[in-house]
Amino acid sequence: MEAALQVEGVTAGYRGVPVLRDVTFAVAPGTVVGLVGPNGAGKSTLLDVVCGELRPSVGRVVLLGRDVTRLSVRRRARMGLGRTFQRLEPFGSLSVADNLLVAAEAAQAAEPGALVRDLLQRFGLVDFADHPVAMAPTGVARLVEIARALAAGARVLLLDEPSSGMSEAQVREFAETVRALRAGGLSILLVEHDTWLVAAVCDAVYEVSRAGSGLRASGVRASGLGA
Repeated sequence: MEAALQVEGVTAGYRGVPVLRDVTFAVAPGTVVGLVGPNGAGKSTLLDVVCGELRPSVGRVVLLGRDVTRLSVRRRARMGLGRTFQRLEPFGSLSVADNLLVAAEAAQAAEPGALVRDLLQRFGLVDFADHPVAMAPTGVARLVEIARALAAGARVLLLDEPSSGMSEAQVREFAETVRALRAGGLSILLVEHDTWLVAAVCDAVYEVSRAGSGLRASGVRASGLGA
């Protein structure tokens, strides 16, 4: 089965200094792959490479069977790549529903209104539909970001520390959301420090650790993490 996302031999960094070195991994369709490691290890840099914010000096990124290494962030998004950030980045002054509607219309969804209603229902956001996102609890705002990515047509989703700012109860609810997304066929690359969440939702985990002046990702089993 062809991978939904492949990173092949990627070396990348800033101003000639490598942060990632020869990183290779894949995300199979309908699976969740975790990236774990200490702060500053380069996990978010790797997401920047995958989404097109940073171009690797060596290696390539393949999205849904197509080499996208030289494509822009926008082109990758149109192909079905979505991303959320550790720092929440919804349109805070807009309502929850309007956040989703903007994404759906930008993606030229056939019936944006119906799509928004469906996503509000799926993510339990109906009661917050008319609330400005800036006034929503952190857990709700995280769900809005994911729902917005799906409204934009995401088939592969990058999640950058989604549990940040969540309570323990919210993290457990979020795990159920991730499992449901996976069951629906979404492919997810998850950067996360919460080992319970990683163990609860990931099919495979890569530990990003320093190797000389760069980084390598080595596969470990999710079941090997503490629950």
